Amino acid sequence: MSTLKEKMVVLGSGGHACVLLDIAETCSEFEVVGCVAQERKSTEFSVPFLGDLSNLPQLLADGVRRAFVAIGDNKNRQQVTARVLALGFDLVNLISPQAAVSRRAYLGNGIAIMPGVVVNAGARLEDGCILNSGAIVEHDCRIGPYSHVAPAAALAGNVEIEEGAFLAVGVRVLPGIRIGSWTTVGAGAVVIRDLPSHVTAVGVPARILRRNDFRS
Repeated sequence: MSTLKEKMVVLGSGGHACVLLDIAETCSEFEVVGCVAQERKSTEFSVPFLGDLSNLPQLLADGVRRAFVAIGDNKNRQQVTARVLALGFDLVNLISPQAAVSRRAYLGNGIAIMPGVVVNAGARLEDGCILNSGAIVEHDCRIGPYSHVAPAAALAGNVEIEEGAFLAVGVRVLPGIRIGSWTTVGAGAVVIRDLPSHVTAVGVPARILRRNDFRS
């Protein structure tokens, strides 16, 4: 006996969206009707490209209630998510079956968890965050909304990542560290002290390279 799947639209058209489509296809509860984006960037889609975001109201009227925002850029993802929620869509989480996520972790909405990710007990993942391939989030960490932990980054216990922060490939963060909102940590950096908001930090140990002009 077949189970009726919930219809879902994916927002995004690049490589990040292709990865999330792969994951969505393994989630038996969803039927992806297609992707929408301002422009089509990838030719690797396994579902129809449905045009730009102006088509979202019609999709909603046609009974597509679920959505996932598959946009890698943190600020853009935050803005598009606000638009999707204002229209009345419900956000889903896309979690690879090759990820290990503790049942004692808290998950918000619109979260991407890629293959090889480990999320341990007591971790808190806020809305719209991304845990990319092979990332490790240890016990009692907090991953703020619209942040991005890149492939092979590792967070020891009780780390706090604030809204919109980006930890690049291979970053290491020591226990109890706080990384401020909209801060970027460069690839391979080792963070041994708290970092304030709106900076870029690089190196081993991580040091502040510059202040970011961007403000949320």
